[in-house]
Amino acid sequence: MASGSGIRPPGKFAAYAWVVLGYNLLVILWGAVVRATGSGAGCGDHWPLCQGVVVPHAEQIATLIEFAHRATSGLDVLLVIGLIWTAFRRFGRGHAVRRYAAASGFFTLTEGLVGAALVLFGEVGNNASTGRVAILSVHLVNTFLLIASLALTAWAASEQPSANALNSKPQDTAAGKGLSIAFAIGLLGAVAIAITGTIAALADTLFPARSLAEAFQWDFSGASAPILHLRIIHPVIAVMAGGYLLVLAVMALSSPGPTTAKPWARRLAGLVVLQFCLGAANIVLLAPVWMQVIHLLVADLIWIVLVLLTAETFGWRAEALTTRPSDVFPTLRIQAQQCADHGQAVRRS
Repeated sequence: MASGSGIRPPGKFAAYAWVVLGYNLLVILWGAVVRATGSGAGCGDHWPLCQGVVVPHAEQIATLIEFAHRATSGLDVLLVIGLIWTAFRRFGRGHAVRRYAAASGFFTLTEGLVGAALVLFGEVGNNASTGRVAILSVHLVNTFLLIASLALTAWAASEQPSANALNSKPQDTAAGKGLSIAFAIGLLGAVAIAITGTIAALADTLFPARSLAEAFQWDFSGASAPILHLRIIHPVIAVMAGGYLLVLAVMALSSPGPTTAKPWARRLAGLVVLQFCLGAANIVLLAPVWMQVIHLLVADLIWIVLVLLTAETFGWRAEALTTRPSDVFPTLRIQAQQCADHGQAVRRS
């Protein structure tokens, strides 16, 4: 892999990392189907077994839906293990890809543990408890950290940092610190949108309204379940934080930052506008399952694009080692041999 100009990016590994990220998105979307169809209790209170066995003989569709989610999640664990193993073989000590791949493994483990907690504590099915809302919120944050780690793994392995990216990295100045705060607020805002969206989606699943007027009546009725009062928070947070993300994207486009960040800023702006439209449609259509899945997919894409825009802006890839020890030592040996040969030639003359 060594060459005169440095290390060529490992294209096959990067492609595999992007595939693992895409597969995780499919697993997440199927998890939304499990929640939206009330199939979380399809395997009973057993975990990791389903109905007490490895492969259940299911007569109910809920069991099939939940078992499919567990099976695809199990395959995901194997894919992430392969990602970590390959990353540590192909990249040198201290490389960013190693760190991001290791983080992916950690959050895959915690993802399974939080999912197990939902089942073992009975926070599934028609349960509308505060505990379920809390665990789902933790689940959402962990999911976001997982897909961020996977996205950064694929991104850091895709290409070497350019000279422009290195030179355009924000410096330790007041302006640079202000930019860091602006992006931190954007990331936290995206998480807030997702958490309130998870609560709203659960409320829509547990208390399906027959009309938009009935849904609004439930939201403001003192006799309604507490989770219905929380549902109204999501549109407010979404408009405020989504508008902020649009401003952040425009700021990234107009700032003298790295040119590699500009495409990510344009994608972020486009996805936020699309999400506004989908959110309005989701309310009008009373949150059907297919619309919830699409809405969640775009939310995940917004998060991924925002994370990668942040990474490009602050040169996170540039902090990685650009060579591997296994490539450095042969080069040093060749140079030492050339010096020895030159010295022998001088002595003979």
